[in-house]
Amino acid sequence: MPIILDKVSHIYEADTAMAVTALNNVSLVIPDGQFIGLIGHTGSGKSTLVQHLNGLLKATSGSIYFNGEDIDAEDFDKKRLRSKVGLVFQYPEYQLFEADVFSDVCFGPKNLGLTKKEVELRAYEALKLAGIEDEYFYQSPFDLSGGQKRRVAIAGVLAMKPDVLILDEPTAGLDPRGRDEILEQISKLKKETGITIMLVSHSMDDIAKYVDRIIVMNKGSVMLDDKPTEVFKQYERLEEVGLAAPQVTYIMKALHDRGYDVRIDINTIDEAKKEIMSYFAKLSAAKRGR
Repeated sequence: MPIILDKVSHIYEADTAMAVTALNNVSLVIPDGQFIGLIGHTGSGKSTLVQHLNGLLKATSGSIYFNGEDIDAEDFDKKRLRSKVGLVFQYPEYQLFEADVFSDVCFGPKNLGLTKKEVELRAYEALKLAGIEDEYFYQSPFDLSGGQKRRVAIAGVLAMKPDVLILDEPTAGLDPRGRDEILEQISKLKKETGITIMLVSHSMDDIAKYVDRIIVMNKGSVMLDDKPTEVFKQYERLEEVGLAAPQVTYIMKALHDRGYDVRIDINTIDEAKKEIMSYFAKLSAAKRGR
């Protein structure tokens, strides 16, 4: 069920002296099954954009379509939309409130009017997809680590069985280990379910490693929209708006500038490792052939 944005703009405090344009004429197509990275500096419009995708904010102008239906039409079911387009806010663990983990994850599907059996089945499946072990199901969510709380919050959205999962800075505030665990779990979730995922992040290294497509926001508009390799080729443009390419991209460029015949369109450590090993293997073979 694709999402289509057609010339969407959003102005906070419209028609007042405090008016601020957060989105400016944004047109995008978000197809089924894609893993999308959404990046941009603070104030670029990222959070405003994702809150339009499930109808939390209404566009000042333009239209948004979900499965071919205008989400702002009078007869459109916004409740159904929010079950199909799940949004996990930054620091979602602050929204945990039930006595135990399992009850917290049951909360969303319970409000859909499902049977007790279906609610519990959904909660169990979602917790397993989020990587929560059975031993934690009946513990208080407040006794868990930061990373585990984050997984429980994600499970609460997954229990609604969304077609689209939007994660707004899902690793914010976590230590490096917790960050890596969350991202690996999200990647595993994508492979197991095939759902559309939009990952909002400030980390270029994280974005480069996982996503198929990158949308770069700047001043409320789409600045770039392409495959990671193509986006990070334009690192100078990214730097102009306070962003950057992954660190490894700069390392590969520095090696190339120093005379090493390596590709510079490298964005992940694994790619860099293969490229450097290939370079030295060729170098060694050339020396043996003399």
